[in-house]
Amino acid sequence: MEKIKEYSNGEVTVVWKPGLCIHSAKCVHGSPEVFKPEEKPWVQIDKANIEAVIATIKTCPSGALSYYMNASGNNADSSADSSETRKVEVVKDGPLLVHGSIEIAHDNGSAEKKKRTTAFCRCAKSANQPFCDGSHNA
Repeated sequence: MEKIKEYSNGEVTVVWKPGLCIHSAKCVHGSPEVFKPEEKPWVQIDKANIEAVIATIKTCPSGALSYYMNASGNNADSSADSSETRKVEVVKDGPLLVHGSIEIAHDNGSAEKKKRTTAFCRCAKSANQPFCDGSHNA
């Protein structure tokens, strides 16, 4: 079962899927006052304005972070790219990022859909194969 955590300030809810996180730290560097991995809770929405939080979430390369406006209801793909265009990006010393909606056919016959950005491991160190879990940083 996929682990999902939500952090809300009543107006916006930040959704974090730790299993997708590749620890690029774009959130921490983009809004260090909001994203504090050494503290609990690690997402502190009230420390910045909503626009800044959303802008930082949109830089998440793996799709581990998303958001929804509470007035709109739970639509955790608010930051997702809904176009049919796909882009493949090779990250220096990092994962292979596939931007856009894709379907993955696993070797055991199962399939899953990814809607935003998917980070594929290139170093074979990930414990979450075929996806990157940031193990290459070690």
